[in-house]
Amino acid sequence: MDKVAEKVREKGRVIRALGAMSGTSLDGVDAAVLETDGVDIHGFGPSDFRPYSEAEQTTLRAALGQWHGDTLEPATDVVMRAHAEVLDAFNDIDLVGFHGQTVAHAPRQQGTLQLGEGAALAHSLGVPVVWDFRNADVQLGGEGAPLAPFFHFACAKWIGATGPVAFLNLGGVGNITWVDPSYAKPEQDGALLAFDTGPANAPVNDLVHKRLGQPYDKDGRIAAKGTVETGALELFLAESYFSRMPPKSLDRNDFAEMIGLVNELSDADAAATLTAMCAAGVAEAMQHCPSPPTRVLVTGGGRHNPVLMRMLDVSLDCPVAPVEAVGLDGDMLEAQAFAYLAVRVARGLPTSCPGTTGVRAAVGGGTLSLP
Repeated sequence: MDKVAEKVREKGRVIRALGAMSGTSLDGVDAAVLETDGVDIHGFGPSDFRPYSEAEQTTLRAALGQWHGDTLEPATDVVMRAHAEVLDAFNDIDLVGFHGQTVAHAPRQQGTLQLGEGAALAHSLGVPVVWDFRNADVQLGGEGAPLAPFFHFACAKWIGATGPVAFLNLGGVGNITWVDPSYAKPEQDGALLAFDTGPANAPVNDLVHKRLGQPYDKDGRIAAKGTVETGALELFLAESYFSRMPPKSLDRNDFAEMIGLVNELSDADAAATLTAMCAAGVAEAMQHCPSPPTRVLVTGGGRHNPVLMRMLDVSLDCPVAPVEAVGLDGDMLEAQAFAYLAVRVARGLPTSCPGTTGVRAAVGGGTLSLP
């Protein structure tokens, strides 16, 4: 065991890390291998996806917004079982980065809560596991989110970006990372700015699930038939969140009243309006960037929605493209990020800084559990 711990902690050594991410869209668990020394990307390995069943999604939805109570234990069981199934299928892994399932996030009040026990996972997999990535940041005054920006910095280096570039993740909640790749380290002042842009897929997912029994608006087909209700869009943009200076973060349900704004609309008009709200939040976010990015690279499920992508293309003043345009995998970028962060945690390197979460100083969050 001492040799295992020594291997994952040895700075400069390239190892195979396996990251797992279960996002607020509640679609399932992404898992991906990354070869890295915690600083540079050395290679990408295999990946897999384990979807949540409808019954599992129902169990997880019941836990959303809960800090205590009877709904958390069955939801934790779902999270642990799903992760163990997908992660156990990988071979020759040195380290696992386990994010868990966020069910509640209120960093300035109660903190942040991700379901799942990394120590139990390390025991069942027989591999060291890094987990509980967010709490150290919150305890030092940070938002605890977003956490992928340090990996986005490494990605900007890997694609050979020469000017500022923005990574836009459209999951349940949207977040953006503005990267200046001219800096040597992500924690340097001015290298990164990151924050949540607003709701992304979650409101549309919730709408079509409630009204039509569908998990999401596949290919934007419902929104494509609708018309945006500009009055509801204006009310949405009047929210004080958009004028707050970053860093800043959101809980999945912070904009739950959005559904109320479209209650009287048809299915198509409601989906179109909620989709437009996502794009409008991103357009507002761009005003906070230190300088205009040369391009916006979109990751997460939202990039599969052509209606949303067209709205972004129209509303932003720079080229917009899915991350696949630069050779990255937008379905697995978040999982790869937690593989990368796991190596950084094991080696005592920071995982967030004032420019990404508003934390008082650069901090390395996370707990390393040995099998």
